[in-house]
Amino acid sequence: MPHARRARCAGRTSKRENEEARTTVELLRNAVRPYAWGSRTAIADLLGRPVPTPHPEAELWMGAHPGDPSRVMRSDGDEVSLLSLLDSEPAHHLGDECVRRWGGRLPFLMKVLAADEPLSLQAHPSAEQAAEGFSREERAGIARNAPNRNYPDPTAKPELICALTEFHALAGFRDAQRTVRLLDALDVPSLRAHRELLAAQPDADGLRALFTTWITLPEHYLRDVLPELLDACIEHVRERGEFALECRTVLELGEAYPHDAGVLASLLLNRLVLQPGEAIFLPAGNLHAYLHGTGIEILANSDNILRCGLTPKYVDVPELLKVLDFACGDMRVLKGESLDANLTAYRTPADEFALSRLDWTTAESGTVHLDSPGPQILLCTKGSISLSSGHRSNGSAPRELVLHRGQSVWLAASDPAVEVRPAELDADGQAQVFRAAAGSF
Repeated sequence: MPHARRARCAGRTSKRENEEARTTVELLRNAVRPYAWGSRTAIADLLGRPVPTPHPEAELWMGAHPGDPSRVMRSDGDEVSLLSLLDSEPAHHLGDECVRRWGGRLPFLMKVLAADEPLSLQAHPSAEQAAEGFSREERAGIARNAPNRNYPDPTAKPELICALTEFHALAGFRDAQRTVRLLDALDVPSLRAHRELLAAQPDADGLRALFTTWITLPEHYLRDVLPELLDACIEHVRERGEFALECRTVLELGEAYPHDAGVLASLLLNRLVLQPGEAIFLPAGNLHAYLHGTGIEILANSDNILRCGLTPKYVDVPELLKVLDFACGDMRVLKGESLDANLTAYRTPADEFALSRLDWTTAESGTVHLDSPGPQILLCTKGSISLSSGHRSNGSAPRELVLHRGQSVWLAASDPAVEVRPAELDADGQAQVFRAAAGSF
């Protein structure tokens, strides 16, 4: 099969005769994380449960994160933690090259993220920053679960979010000259000197200077300036000004976090509206906040977060400033690269993960052959699909499985190739699957 149709994780485990007689193409039971900003409908509806739910449901985790690993549902009715499977047979499940590269750890985590309220404004470190920060905090004796711990692990955390519904986000620093125009349009008296600071140096250095000024403002100053800013935003929205969407966001954030410097910081970021199927990649140092919507998130299997604001949690400004990338400009929106009639791939430079999407609009619109020397997770998001593993050299029959909307499956590295085709289209005449895999080496 063409190289483009393969998951990008080099190396295949050797297949012993007893390994050929089994397959781990099994359904997953996944944990739902009930954060306060989550939705009472999106994840429950995907999983076929009653809505609204009693409490917000924010994230559905698929993977082997130690905090909430997926459970593999065996055909005999038994369940086992995916984390335990990887620990017991890393080469079988991950493949030799993934074991060599990631030390027996699944390098990615796949999520359904459903936000009804804004998440915190945050950024993630590079691999080098994470390793250095983790070592430093270990030497200092800071507990890994301490609220003031910035680096609970030594790994980077790039991520990608692909919209399932219209998805709203702040991501990356806007072109500095356009931000000057925004400040001109609002003309907040308390911010005029700050506007002049950026206008005199409309580049990454100017943004760093302005951001540092704003994020370190004392609370008594914020209590004065933020009401002025909110009044100006209300007037700009009434006048249907050029920056009405940005101003509505400031008003929403200001209501939720009335004395938070993150409200000011949001003025510096690109305001994005993703349509279903569109995605953004967030590399190390990218300041971002998800605002509203449901999407498929894939990220490196790490917990390293440097928060900026819009949260009651710990904010370490000096450490944050070490991590942030102040390069400015439009945030690139990924439409996905069409590899054939059914398969779309989202290309990123991340080594830890690769995300692709499979779509069908007729029951006869094609079978996709998925072969990979590394691990994969498939999640059905529309209709239902049929998976069948190929015949193996020992002559055993192929394994067949139907994956309904909201169901996911684990494909081990040493499993045979899988053929995927639509089993049933939804009411809109669609079937859809997202595929998570390890990235390129």
